[in-house]
Amino acid sequence: MYRSTELVKGFRQSTPYVNAHRDSTMVIYLCGEALSHDNFPNIVSDIALLHSLGVKLVLVHGARPQIDQRLSQQSLSSPYHKDIRVTESSMLPHVMQASGQLQLAITAHLSMSLNNTPMAGTQLNVVSGNFVIAQPLGIEDGIDYQHSGRVRRIDVEGINRTLEQGSIVLIGPVAGSVTGECFNLVSEELATQVAIKLSADKLIGFSSDQGYIKPNGEVAAELFPHEVEHILQQEENNNAPSTHRFLQAAVKACRKGVQRSHLVSYVDDGALIQELFSRDGIGTQVVTASAEQVRIASIDDIGGILDLIEPLENNGILVRRSREQLEQEIERFTIIVKDQLIIGCAALYPYIEDQMAEMACVAIHPEYRDGNRGAHLLAHMKNQADSLGIKQLFILTTHSLHWFREQGFSEIDLEALPIKKQDLYNFQRKSKILALDVS
Repeated sequence: MYRSTELVKGFRQSTPYVNAHRDSTMVIYLCGEALSHDNFPNIVSDIALLHSLGVKLVLVHGARPQIDQRLSQQSLSSPYHKDIRVTESSMLPHVMQASGQLQLAITAHLSMSLNNTPMAGTQLNVVSGNFVIAQPLGIEDGIDYQHSGRVRRIDVEGINRTLEQGSIVLIGPVAGSVTGECFNLVSEELATQVAIKLSADKLIGFSSDQGYIKPNGEVAAELFPHEVEHILQQEENNNAPSTHRFLQAAVKACRKGVQRSHLVSYVDDGALIQELFSRDGIGTQVVTASAEQVRIASIDDIGGILDLIEPLENNGILVRRSREQLEQEIERFTIIVKDQLIIGCAALYPYIEDQMAEMACVAIHPEYRDGNRGAHLLAHMKNQADSLGIKQLFILTTHSLHWFREQGFSEIDLEALPIKKQDLYNFQRKSKILALDVS
């Protein structure tokens, strides 16, 4: 008998995410800090891996620290207004040089295919061009932004055509205008606008932090736009500036239809892959709706339910159910779904004439049993039962007696069950019977 290795386990667990991400469009924002970090070659390898798995990629890069360094070398100061660089005429050539060099460097990294490297045998086509047309920011509060600009138009059709041909699109923070001038764009805003116009599935950004770090030092796995807005309004924070700049972009993206924005670390090797291909991720998601939802099951969920309950059936914890039985009873099941994966389920079997209902086939994925998901399922079962006029829930269990007691269930005798259920009781299993008043 062979033991499954961690590698095999990892492949198996990531398979649903590979299927979910295939043919999706992701806009990846590479801040200038990420581009200069020692871990950047590993990020490039992960980007190549995403491309090989069928993800359509648009890379938008910044150049803030590189521009600052080049201006400092030339003894030029860089004024800001409302956190936007005022790009004076004397600075523009240095801004263009810094951005152009980064664009060439990124392309060179993505062109690497040396043996004994993660890029071995990879042939990526990286396409840059005038996909973005800029316009000047103009004058605000008496401050002339000069050669700092904003997005005027994005060639969505051209980008999509390039993606359909299997190429990666690379966009830098300097763009031309209809008058032939060049303007320096705020790169986070550029990435946001590209994601919105493309109706991208994800906007992904990098920071020195693993994500948004809460005051208690933990990474916030999921945030809603209103929560992010509250965070940004707080005066004191311990997060990197790049974290807050991306969170601002993520809120705007979510409000305009990009359902998920991810923030991961450019310092930790493999953070991008862990975030996209593991159940819990590693960074912070800004989402319009929670990645985890409780809903009534449909016929399309049968395979996921079987995958969840089969190990428990094999161990004798649950009574075995066939696919055919599940198909007939699927409307009785409530499931917990996270990232299109079923991580919990329970079924409700009402006995209307007795004003009782059985809560059965309760299962939570082993990696998610440290939360309150079982309690959430129970709450949904109680609501369903109450809507049917049910006064009491009952369960039969061989292994989870203590948990159900913690939820308020009490043991009852077999004779207290509906007659139809008494006739089906399996005396060989000797299941404990517990009940809970619905209201």
